[in-house]
Amino acid sequence: MENRLYSVAQIRAAEAAAAAQLEAGALMRRAGQAAADAALALLGEARARPVLVLAGPGNNGGDALEMAANLSEAGVDVVVLHLAGGGKVSPEAAQALARARASRANFADVALDVRDWALVVDGLFGIGLARPLEGRYRELVTGIDAVRCPVLALDVPSGLDADSGAVVGPNGVAVRATHTVTFIGDKPGLHTAEGRDHAGRVDVAGLGLDPSLFEPARACIAAPAMFASRLAPRRQNSHKGEFGDVAVVGGAHGMAGAAVLAARGALYAGAGRVFAAMLGPALALDATQPELMFRAAHDFEIADRVLVLGPGMGGAMEAMRALGAGIDGATPVVIDADGLNLLAASLDLQERVARRQAGTVVTPHPLEAARLLGISAHEVQADRLGTARSLARRLQAVVVLKGSGSVVARPDGDVAINPTGNPGLATGGSGDVLAGVCGALLAQGWPAWEAALGAVWMHGAAADRLVEEGIGPVGMTAGELPAAMRRVLNGLVAKSGRG
Repeated sequence: MENRLYSVAQIRAAEAAAAAQLEAGALMRRAGQAAADAALALLGEARARPVLVLAGPGNNGGDALEMAANLSEAGVDVVVLHLAGGGKVSPEAAQALARARASRANFADVALDVRDWALVVDGLFGIGLARPLEGRYRELVTGIDAVRCPVLALDVPSGLDADSGAVVGPNGVAVRATHTVTFIGDKPGLHTAEGRDHAGRVDVAGLGLDPSLFEPARACIAAPAMFASRLAPRRQNSHKGEFGDVAVVGGAHGMAGAAVLAARGALYAGAGRVFAAMLGPALALDATQPELMFRAAHDFEIADRVLVLGPGMGGAMEAMRALGAGIDGATPVVIDADGLNLLAASLDLQERVARRQAGTVVTPHPLEAARLLGISAHEVQADRLGTARSLARRLQAVVVLKGSGSVVARPDGDVAINPTGNPGLATGGSGDVLAGVCGALLAQGWPAWEAALGAVWMHGAAADRLVEEGIGPVGMTAGELPAAMRRVLNGLVAKSGRG
């Protein structure tokens, strides 16, 4: 089940099926042991210092209590802050409480700052939380931000929606963990939106469930294996015509840079020839990349060229005509930036996109996706997977919903969450480079799904590589991405073993 992501409903179904086959409380005991093992690994040589376990009122709290008992039996100084609440307690959680009280764990109502903790464990709430944290729970969660030690969340950081990665409720709060051990199966919300800031490093404890208990996963974490079949080394006897033509259509007055960045992205991703068809004044030359060929968009022949429609396109009528001509063409297209805004304003263009036979990739950020679907950006971020699926189905295209943990979706409902990238990508022009890279992969014969996955993964990996080299994330520029992405691409090709 590596890389697969399961919804809360799927996790609950698998858990119920397993519980019907096991003795009562077995899954909670397994979760407690897995959590204790994760904690001991984090503690390392710091086992002499105390560990604070925050145990909530439900089964997540039961997991934490089982963990506390196991840690205590391993000789760790454990302090348990148990917020029992007033609701009904499951028999399993009651047994876990009894076992923890029978251990050497110390139950106390303590403040987070009273001791030098080696580790704080968040076992307040798991995947079932449906309303924002309030009162003492909110105090504890916000107080965790001030502790100077690792924070281990059990299953899901309390306050985070496991499906969407959004913090639960308006003005809600969620634990910012350094590590999360998640049970039974991995969850999408740990890898996108706020999840990447709140979950930290995620490890999956499967608890020994038989894979047959799971419904088929419709989501996964993107990885190079998903596009590895396209990473063939080039033959010595090659020529540029084998690697396709890419034309970036955009660059209205005052926005030439967006088209140039997209064109550079396409060039460095291996397209045979790259054109920039400018809606504004056509540049004579890109002095940095003189290989790029500039043309005026109004008389440029787009046939037989993969098109990247939108970078710096603007909103004039000429832009709308250029977008329509590209959509009606027979070659693959990438629609980005202003092309998406124009698309959002025309149901006719959206229907024409949905009828296309050639590969189509659209690459909206949350606000552009919101315009296309007639909802708010907040609604997009509250359900990133659902939004990407809806848009892919409407446009019959592969959708890249950009952001932290970009979501790549196809019309049949399958989605992948991209794990690469960092805040350095939050800069002007980064998306233009991504669109160009995607266009180049399409031009080299990659299907739309693989091209989108590969472009997003390599684009993010390029940013990670730049950070490793001391460039960014603060101050990283879009212009630095193409060369870094080229190194990533060639490294993947070299590792493909197909030479």
